[in-house]
Amino acid sequence: MPPDAAARPVDFRAGGFEPRPGRTAPWIAAAAILGAWQIASAAGLLPDLFMPSPEAVITALGRMWASGELTLHLIASVQRIAIGFAIGAAAGLAVGFAMGIVSLARAVGLPIVSALFPIPKIALLPLLILWLGIGEPSKVATIALGVFFPTALATKTAVDGVPRNLIRMAQSFGMPAFAIVLKIVAPGAMPGILGGFRIAASIALILVTAAEMIGAEHGVGALVLGAGNLMQTDKLIAGVVLLSIMGLLVAAGIGALEKWLLRWR
Repeated sequence: MPPDAAARPVDFRAGGFEPRPGRTAPWIAAAAILGAWQIASAAGLLPDLFMPSPEAVITALGRMWASGELTLHLIASVQRIAIGFAIGAAAGLAVGFAMGIVSLARAVGLPIVSALFPIPKIALLPLLILWLGIGEPSKVATIALGVFFPTALATKTAVDGVPRNLIRMAQSFGMPAFAIVLKIVAPGAMPGILGGFRIAASIALILVTAAEMIGAEHGVGALVLGAGNLMQTDKLIAGVVLLSIMGLLVAAGIGALEKWLLRWR
């Protein structure tokens, strides 16, 4: 081997597929899409009736904000999502931990949860309306059901992924079962649980929109449905944009929670 080859530094190749933050790329991509959309609208390639320009959508959002209509719809939707998500996530965590830890709960609960999970929850809304009425309880129950199943399955899967050697070691030192769950199982399962929360949050946003299209006076879903019935496509697209922004904010909130809870990684 030549002496200069032995002294030559070797490139670092063990990146581990670590994601690198790209702060400007999303904004550039969004600006390019909006710019192309505006140019196509100005050139007459996109009729205003079927696809209003970004300028018209922003104007519609500003008009609804100034009149207070936007705030009214937002508050109604956020309240339904918050209550339904809290109920569904709490029940899903309890059932998921039970299925992951207790053999009897796994044997009984896993087939039931797996069988009911594929059922579209919005298809149950008419039945929930018969049981709970057309008011808020039926809409909140629809969201809670949609959140419960992915949270329960994600929690059970995450608990299964916790190394059993850590649990056996804690048991050999006489650690109580509750302490093992709190200090070993829960932290080890937290990444999978938060991944389930991301899926559940998206489902909650879809379900609240669909539920608000049936018998709701206020809410983003009611806004989109009313605008579509009146062919107010600028308001309709504004409602869709609003749903997209809500999804981004929910994802950002879960990301911040993930950084705080998983700061030990």
